[in-house]
Amino acid sequence: MHAAALTISSRNYSSWSLRGWLICRMAGLDFRTEVLSGDDANSRAELLHLSPSFLVPRLRHGDIVVWDTLAIAAYLSETFPEAGLLPRDVAERAHCHSISGEMHAGFVNLRSALPMNLKAFHPGFRLFNGARADIERLVTIFDDCLDRYDGPFLFGPTPCLADAMYAPVCTRFRTYDVRLPPRAAGYRDTILHWPLMVEWAEAAAEEPEEIEELDMEF
Repeated sequence: MHAAALTISSRNYSSWSLRGWLICRMAGLDFRTEVLSGDDANSRAELLHLSPSFLVPRLRHGDIVVWDTLAIAAYLSETFPEAGLLPRDVAERAHCHSISGEMHAGFVNLRSALPMNLKAFHPGFRLFNGARADIERLVTIFDDCLDRYDGPFLFGPTPCLADAMYAPVCTRFRTYDVRLPPRAAGYRDTILHWPLMVEWAEAAAEEPEEIEELDMEF
């Protein structure tokens, strides 16, 4: 019997579900995954509004219920400190919290223009100025972290919370054929070949198409 349950929405479309799932796996939590139907109101609202503020993903661990990706990360980092969700050094940890919070609250133009869709590929996709500015900021974050901590992940040789937060963006770069400088492209590829990401993508490929409204983006 699993010790916990993580409720998610679509594996193919939901960046927040992906982040929550990665964080739980990185923490070493024994959990089962419960997937909401596309007809569920919370699931559809979270997907169509591209918002982190709905009650998905939601973690139940014993009598404790936690929702919101950063809240799940904070709970699991306290519960499983040995898992290394956060850097040990206080300055690095503060940096990790800062860029994780920036992803949680920002990049609205990119979210709207390039919604997550793991099954799709749009070669030569036209980027508008708002999304370009967000991409430039992402490249700056990647370069800064890789310069400071020597990669291949944002804070060194092993993934942490920040990598879980930025992983869905890497899938968007592939889906929309976004051209990146070599170093940012290398980080994107590191994330896309991360075994946990490969596992998630394989499950997403088997997911039925239920959110028809998202086709209107294209």
